Amino acid sequence: MLSGKTALVTGSTSGIGLAIARKLAANGAKIMLNGMGNPDDIENIRAGIAAEFGVEVCFNGADLTKPDQIATLISDAHERLGGLDVLVNNAGIQFVSPIEDFPIEKWDAIIALNLSSAFHTTRLSFKAMKDKGWGRIVNIASAHALVASPFKSAYVAAKHGIAGLTKTIALEGAEHGITCNAICPGYVLTPLVEKQIPDTAKARGITEEEVVKNVLLAAQPTKKFVETDDIAELVVFLCSDAGRSITGSLQSIDGGWTAA
Repeated sequence: MLSGKTALVTGSTSGIGLAIARKLAANGAKIMLNGMGNPDDIENIRAGIAAEFGVEVCFNGADLTKPDQIATLISDAHERLGGLDVLVNNAGIQFVSPIEDFPIEKWDAIIALNLSSAFHTTRLSFKAMKDKGWGRIVNIASAHALVASPFKSAYVAAKHGIAGLTKTIALEGAEHGITCNAICPGYVLTPLVEKQIPDTAKARGITEEEVVKNVLLAAQPTKKFVETDDIAELVVFLCSDAGRSITGSLQSIDGGWTAA
């Protein structure tokens, strides 16, 4: 389906991003991985995807809070993989705190990684996509791009920003064969979610078990976490020819959270 295409997936060394990278590779795309982790583990991931799916897979560990490193990442994708057709902005971090105690440095870091990095990767990729007359940009937002939760001011602000950025880029790419959509997952049991459980328990004055049952899964009528493969399948569909007319959309995949 995506044979001959090249995809960059940010934050793809674990969780949702890794599932997306694997699914795109399974559909024939060459992959540029990006993320954090133990170098040996990352190399095993890179080599494993390449061997399993028979596609070229590279890794660039750019710090996405630094625009100069983002520029190097994009140029690296062009030089090593011959271009960039699919851009998946997935990288993100979280911090949970009441607004009056929210650390300034945490606000700045979340906005830089969860919002500004998507602007920078897109601005640096867009002209080449326009020149080709084809491109797919998928931003991994959140149900928090549509609704808010207490104690997550920076994350909610960033994800609402991603929603607006998505719509703007969709309009700019509409006549150039470029689509831009955002996927808005509910809670997925990734390392990002696991790390916020203790902080949420502290902020709300409840146990970690109560956070899972009464805060996280209480928001999702299915009472189940969203699976990473479900999100990855939706990314592939949006990148396919069948998704050519879907652009500027916010695709909920949240177990019914935002249906109410």
